[in-house]
Amino acid sequence: MKTENLVLDKSFTFSIRIVKVYQFLSKEHKEYALSKQLLRAGTSIGANINEAQAAQSEKDFIGKLSIANKEARETHYWLQLLTEMGYLNNKEQHVVSLLEESIELIKLLTSIIKTTQLKNKK
Repeated sequence: MKTENLVLDKSFTFSIRIVKVYQFLSKEHKEYALSKQLLRAGTSIGANINEAQAAQSEKDFIGKLSIANKEARETHYWLQLLTEMGYLNNKEQHVVSLLEESIELIKLLTSIIKTTQLKNKK
């Protein structure tokens, strides 16, 4: 039986969407530099969350999730920049939802990190 892991599942789904945006940007706009940054950061979120699942300690777990959180923030930045530069249209629902999902991942990761840190202090 597979156990549900909300942040892992959300980050995986988000990664798939980021890959599709990268494919769109490189095919339709011939934009490779910024989209490559988006691809790297956006897929790194889930990779680091996945690594955290096999952490050797709580410190290692927090470290991996902290990297994922930084990558989520970077991804949000690239999405905003690509929108501002006109490569993505923030009037389109899929772009709005990507921006919202990046913020949601940041909030989830921040919450997990803080909860884990508080648990360690007790």
